[in-house]
Amino acid sequence: MQAIYLLALDPVAEVTADRPSFGFRKERSCADAIGTCFNLLARRSSPQWVLEGDIKSCFDRIDHAWLLDHVPVDRGILRMWLKAGYMEQGAFHSTDAGTPQGGIISPVLANLALDGLEGELRKQLPLRRRGGSLKVNLVRYADDFIITGASRELLENEVTPVVEAFLIGRGLELSPEKTLITHIDKGFDFLGQNVRKYGGKLLIKPSRASVRSLLDKVRGIIKSNKSASAGHLVILLNPIIRGWAQYHRHVVSKRVFAYVDHAIFEALWRWCERRHPGKGSRWVQRKYFATVGSDRWVFHGAIKGTRAVPRDVCLYHAASTQIRRHVPIRREANPYDPAWHDYFARRHQPGGKTVAARGSRTDEL
Repeated sequence: MQAIYLLALDPVAEVTADRPSFGFRKERSCADAIGTCFNLLARRSSPQWVLEGDIKSCFDRIDHAWLLDHVPVDRGILRMWLKAGYMEQGAFHSTDAGTPQGGIISPVLANLALDGLEGELRKQLPLRRRGGSLKVNLVRYADDFIITGASRELLENEVTPVVEAFLIGRGLELSPEKTLITHIDKGFDFLGQNVRKYGGKLLIKPSRASVRSLLDKVRGIIKSNKSASAGHLVILLNPIIRGWAQYHRHVVSKRVFAYVDHAIFEALWRWCERRHPGKGSRWVQRKYFATVGSDRWVFHGAIKGTRAVPRDVCLYHAASTQIRRHVPIRREANPYDPAWHDYFARRHQPGGKTVAARGSRTDEL
């Protein structure tokens, strides 16, 4: 039932959406949000201060009354979804606020609740005033957002009150502990990336938290599969490493990829040594590591292939991922508008959303 209503509601939400909103919208992604951050912050004249916004339990606290008054869906149906409650460990829990738990329409409802922040900022804060531009810009992905500004005082004394007042009307509030105002030279984390200027040059890299999360997950899998075959371990690790590398392939990642590969190699080497405490390092290398091209240290193993014929599988190296600059979507593009069909068709072509790297500066994003 929600899917049917979503088909009608999503085009409406697309038309009314804030242009710098990229989460849970067709044809938009985290890479578009990060690319927009680069475009806003990379120039010498770009804003130097950033408000990192964190909304307390956004999906669980959106005011039902606001949704019923503003979402263009049959009120009776929407009320039943919002008040349906949920079961957990055999107990029923009522829902007095928030969007339906696990409902496919929930992301669109949350976007509808948060859309309008850009307009409110433009209404309350002019683009320019005596003394220069305020440089206030919003970038939002679902309930994560940043707002740029010309000064700390502007963000603290003028922008933050506007955001707080906007959220209060929807039953939401900022987290005082996690909402920060940061200078671009110090940098900030957004959507798993670290955005920071080094000597006036903006570089976007995988955040330390993202790298730590990946390595913790990989090491956990290796430790919990002490008796597994090398081939089975490769099958478990490859989707995780490849998926993480593909997510970060649009930014400055080459050195981070190499570091990740080395850390995974060390964890696998310890796994090999535990299995064969009486064997030397050369024996371990010959058994578990193959030569692929110029690399003599590619972890590999055998798995059952078609008709039970063994086949060899090799560990995916993050550093083998090609860095390609992502081209952010045009913010006014609407996938439901036939006038944009050719534009999206070009983006759907191989390489339509990226540009090839150029020399040593290819991954400078």
